[in-house]
Amino acid sequence: MIERPEGLPPVLDLPSPTDDDRSARAASLRSRAAVHAGNRDAWLALFVPDAVVADPVGPSVFDPTGEGHRGPEARAAFWDNVIGPNSVHMDVHASYAGGNEVANVLTITTTLGDGSRAVVPCVVKYEVDDNGDILSLRAFWEMDDLQLLPPD
Repeated sequence: MIERPEGLPPVLDLPSPTDDDRSARAASLRSRAAVHAGNRDAWLALFVPDAVVADPVGPSVFDPTGEGHRGPEARAAFWDNVIGPNSVHMDVHASYAGGNEVANVLTITTTLGDGSRAVVPCVVKYEVDDNGDILSLRAFWEMDDLQLLPPD
């Protein structure tokens, strides 16, 4: 069982999007599915060429400049260095859509190679174009909220 920070609402059981759903929520769910499956190519294919991934938003150990990972090569490097080496699971607690954007309230659990887990609550905002391709993915979370849990 995955331990989560106290006080978070229950996990939503959002349905998988249909193939013709071009909404930001659908794009966010496709992104989550690709991450859960460890499918690098599927995840990278969700973005327009000059899209930016900021995870987290602002300067961090993953992005010292805080400018985000813009362009195919930068997003691929983010996958290869941050997502790909680990097992990442995202529980959605709430999802708020408007126009071509959605903000999802999540808990992200990253299982590291030694079996330890990093658990962090966050809000991830996706913006898509009219085709449903991701223009930006902006994850708002703080290092102080990250819980490191030992292996089971």
